[in-house]
Amino acid sequence: MRGDQEERYDRQLRLRELGRAGQERLLAARVAVVGAGGLGSPVLLYLAAAGVGTLGVVDGDRVELSNLNRQIMHRTAALGRAKAESAAAAVESLNPDVSVRVHRHRLAPENAIELLREYDVVVDATDNLGSRYLLNDACAILRIPWVHGSVLRFDGQLTTFVRGAGPCYRCLFPAPPVPGAVPGTAEVGVLGAVPGVIGALQALEAVKLILGAGTPLCGELLLFGGLGAEFTRVRVARNPSCAACGDKPQITTLTAGRPEYSA
Repeated sequence: MRGDQEERYDRQLRLRELGRAGQERLLAARVAVVGAGGLGSPVLLYLAAAGVGTLGVVDGDRVELSNLNRQIMHRTAALGRAKAESAAAAVESLNPDVSVRVHRHRLAPENAIELLREYDVVVDATDNLGSRYLLNDACAILRIPWVHGSVLRFDGQLTTFVRGAGPCYRCLFPAPPVPGAVPGTAEVGVLGAVPGVIGALQALEAVKLILGAGTPLCGELLLFGGLGAEFTRVRVARNPSCAACGDKPQITTLTAGRPEYSA
């Protein structure tokens, strides 16, 4: 480790759970962050600051003015720019140790396996159900751990999925709700600090997975209520009959026609 790296990561190196060996693991790690918006901003910034060596940014959108109340990685000058490129610039300016892989397109059944197999951990920073089912199935097939987060209004939720160590997303939600039953932030809004809270916790979960430190939120859904500053943990069991992670999984390839992927 170089002298400037020892200074940059000084406070982390002092942690007995991390130390020099842990920092080396972080520098060698590869994390894909799917979504460079409200959740992706704190996730990417904190992982870059921690020295995660390779970050993949997956996003096909462009920066819009309505993004800026919560997507703190982007600046007004970036309006109209591809989010993946804007995010990469922010990461590189924060920490030149980090190599950024820019994926300027949405995750899709046609590209998910090829794209995600290059990473050790995946972080879900998406804002739609279809992407979450796709992420779940791809990570289940590849046996890659992934960290889920979502936000709405003043609330958020978080959990970590590790195949073989707990349930998957389909164990919690076997099928998406009826279209229109669950509103999105475009309909009911979100306070910008809420994805900041959930995104920071997602980054922490990713670091724990890389280091093998602490206890990841496997089999537990962490619910956050911002108005009351309340955290609630809900135990979630694996479903042995789950189509993605069950004893006899039915989903072994990604099919573009699956209705869940367009939910």
